[in-house]
Amino acid sequence: MADAKDDGVMAEAQIAQPLGRWPILSYGVGHMLNDITSACWFTYLLLFLQQIGLAPRDAAIVMLSGQVADGLMTILAGEMIDRFGRFKLWHIGGSVLVGVSFSSVFGGCLLCTILGTDSYLVRTIGYSIFAAVFNIGWAATQVSHMSMVNCMTLNPTSRVALASCRNAFTMVANLGLYAIALAVFAVIKAKECSDIVLQYRWISYLSIFIGCCFLVVFHIGTNEPTLKSESNCKKKARISWGYWFKKTLYYQVALLYMLARLITNVSQSLIAFYVTRDLRMNEYSKAIIPAIIFCCSFVVSIVLQEIKWNSRRLKSLLTVGATLWVISGVAVFVLPSQMRNLMYPLAMVIGAANALVMVTTVGLESALVGEDLNGCAFVYGSLSFLDKISCGIALFVLESYEDTISCGETRGLNTVSRYGTGLIPSCFAVLSLLVTSTLRLQDATPRAAALEAPLLV
Repeated sequence: MADAKDDGVMAEAQIAQPLGRWPILSYGVGHMLNDITSACWFTYLLLFLQQIGLAPRDAAIVMLSGQVADGLMTILAGEMIDRFGRFKLWHIGGSVLVGVSFSSVFGGCLLCTILGTDSYLVRTIGYSIFAAVFNIGWAATQVSHMSMVNCMTLNPTSRVALASCRNAFTMVANLGLYAIALAVFAVIKAKECSDIVLQYRWISYLSIFIGCCFLVVFHIGTNEPTLKSESNCKKKARISWGYWFKKTLYYQVALLYMLARLITNVSQSLIAFYVTRDLRMNEYSKAIIPAIIFCCSFVVSIVLQEIKWNSRRLKSLLTVGATLWVISGVAVFVLPSQMRNLMYPLAMVIGAANALVMVTTVGLESALVGEDLNGCAFVYGSLSFLDKISCGIALFVLESYEDTISCGETRGLNTVSRYGTGLIPSCFAVLSLLVTSTLRLQDATPRAAALEAPLLV
């Protein structure tokens, strides 16, 4: 009996050991296909659809259809993964859907080609269908990848390191996307609608190719997580949804994660409009400004990987990130076009704020799950559901107030892109500060002391 107890303690200590650099690195690149396509999706989808003739409201309907499908799929994927596991199978299945449907959205209206018509209604329906398919695959990949963290290791420092590494490669993916876009915009000049379609078709093909290369690295270097299948996990009943709904921390983390995603996604979706229409910068700026944002995010994420973590630092750095967004968002909102060059330093501040907000909120998700591995996928799925639905609704409402702008028309401060890029994310950041002030986090377990160790060991 004593021997069995000692063996259990040794096994528990072994799985709580910090992960090495290679497992963390190979896991971190597993979301690259999702990230590079998501960067293109949120930065250029609305712009692309309006440039090829869709009204702002109809372009927002396409975006909303994808977000709703994404939100529903996150719940389904979370429940199915909690029941049956098989993280990598869900990951590869979702990645296939992402690759096929993404090229069908930015490669032209496939439904129009099949039906032999180019009517406005068919185009709107066609883009909406493939937007939904893309987001279904995206959600399956995201939930499986995020919920793997808590089943790869019980070490809290390694869990934050996995999240931080994943966020760092999100920045790499975004930088890669904007580098591709800058090159394509330079080589292919958009003189008519067919040129615009050709631009985004090449951007989508190159993005999918690069993402698939990293996908191979992930599946070669990352093993199927085994903590859920350990004997001590099998003895535990699957955690019901009601268990999470009774925890105050669940609602706090859910709200913070939703607000963090609203801050980053809403501003990212409208920044191309803002720099080209409101600040009247050149065409390259719609790739350069987002690239600066994500370059700074990448640098900050690398720094965050080497910080000694505990719950107090998570809360403090989230507060810093939200405060930076409040300041920079207001500055973006009031920035006149004559002072457009100030957008470059503002982009750097926004990039740092994005990294601080996202890394800490994902870290809070992991802290919420803790050792409750049999319900981790539901947590990640339900929080992603709130993220997708809220972002879709927010963008739909904003675009409903957008009017078609003629070339050379003067725009004042009262524009959708100014509100969506600056003032509204600042309001979300203020709400984040309020919720953060109510957090009561404790490093209550012995394993939590591991948060004091360097992230990458």
